[in-house]
Amino acid sequence: MQPNLSGARWRKSSLSADGASCVETAFVGNDVAVRDTKNRDGGTLIFSRTEWNAFIGNIKNGDLDALP
Repeated sequence: MQPNLSGARWRKSSLSADGASCVETAFVGNDVAVRDTKNRDGGTLIFSRTEWNAFIGNIKNGDLDALP
């Protein structure tokens, strides 16, 4: 079931400056919503906090680095 995003507080990385090629995230209850800053009405991906934390952990560990 899709969480209610009407009151979501969307954030994007401070490293993105004013660039439009970013994603925004919002923590809504037990879910994390992700959308494209260039197409905010184009759809939203929803992840559980467990899935999101695993994703962030994999990034921090370098598990998702591009192959040489």
